[in-house]
Amino acid sequence: MILVTGGAGIMGSRLVKELVKNGHKVRVLTLPGDPKVSNLEGIDCEIVYGDVSKADSLSGIFDNVRTVYHLAAIIIAYNKDVIRNINVEGTRNIVNGALNAKVDHFIYVSSVSAAWPEGSDYAQSKIEAETIVKSQNKMKYTIIRPTLTYGCDEGQEFMMFVESLKKYPFVFFVGNGRAKKNPVLVDDIVRGLVAIASNTKSFGKTYDFSGGEEISMRDFARLLLKYKDISKPFIYVPVKLCKIIAFFMEKTMKKPFLTRYAISRILQEASTNNTAAREDLGYYPVGVREGLRSCYKAQELNKVQV
Repeated sequence: MILVTGGAGIMGSRLVKELVKNGHKVRVLTLPGDPKVSNLEGIDCEIVYGDVSKADSLSGIFDNVRTVYHLAAIIIAYNKDVIRNINVEGTRNIVNGALNAKVDHFIYVSSVSAAWPEGSDYAQSKIEAETIVKSQNKMKYTIIRPTLTYGCDEGQEFMMFVESLKKYPFVFFVGNGRAKKNPVLVDDIVRGLVAIASNTKSFGKTYDFSGGEEISMRDFARLLLKYKDISKPFIYVPVKLCKIIAFFMEKTMKKPFLTRYAISRILQEASTNNTAAREDLGYYPVGVREGLRSCYKAQELNKVQV
């Protein structure tokens, strides 16, 4: 039996589907009343309900489980306590439950943000969660750190970026937009995750799950606008001015659309080395140009069929 937390989400449901296809018995943990459970329709899996941040809601979910994929997390929240409760304490609860059930292998989906945790509650929560996973010595573990994840109009951070490009008559960029990113297609992450199950080469390792090509933020924006058939000018705003604006927004707005954390992520080089994943897992991700081309081509085909 394999337990997948957060298994009703975009990535989780695809992982569940592939694991079942490969002959595994799968149990999915998701929140009560989660509308995303519809993503699991037609998949032969067991669905259980609970909240990772509440240990008393997890009774029985680890019965007969040998492998855990821990995906459940929160990316965007304006309350750092919420981030900590889910990403840190939630991970602690799942690790403790797995240890008590004598689970063999714990696979944790972290984030590339954990490599640069300074100044970010989310990144700090991920590095703390990684420490919880690593600090126990009774269970084999594997940690993966995906970069910016995208799909066919899927992925929370990706879609926030897309919506920001569409929202205004101009595209506003913090600085010169030259920071290199390495977006990764969700299907590639799923294939890499499936390859980890019972793979002894992966024990005790942390893998970077980045995409197949580097791209600057401004070129990424231009590429997305092209596929959305949108043309608009770019305005590059000095970093110092952006930080001042973000500071006052954070002081005066409940949900500022520009934050110092967002600025740090925009400026951060985030193109990591996935060589170890290629060698151990056969992880060969497509480049972002090929990935987006396949996504939008599929969308156009679906429109024609409809």
